[in-house]
Amino acid sequence: MKVRAVAKDVGISSRKLRLVTNMVRGRKVDEALTILGFLPTPTARAVAKAIKSAAANAENNFQMSPAELTITAIFADQGRTLKRFRPQSRGRVSPILKRSSNITVFVE
Repeated sequence: MKVRAVAKDVGISSRKLRLVTNMVRGRKVDEALTILGFLPTPTARAVAKAIKSAAANAENNFQMSPAELTITAIFADQGRTLKRFRPQSRGRVSPILKRSSNITVFVE
């Protein structure tokens, strides 16, 4: 049975998150959390939090053993984008796009 967890509006762009999610796809939950613990990026913390949430959902809601769980699917989709503007010379503006993303994790 697949169990999922979704972390919404994570303040990191999905392009940066995909680099980390590709590293842990298909691994056991314990192994993935060990790998993420040694990565120095803040994206690793956000992905680890989503994986821990999926493992807790499987353990508490479906009585699955957390030691046997495997990450079957994990992906980072684009979330909402905050649009800000910075003034430039000659009365012009430049847009600043503050991107966010949604992390979805399936464990089985």
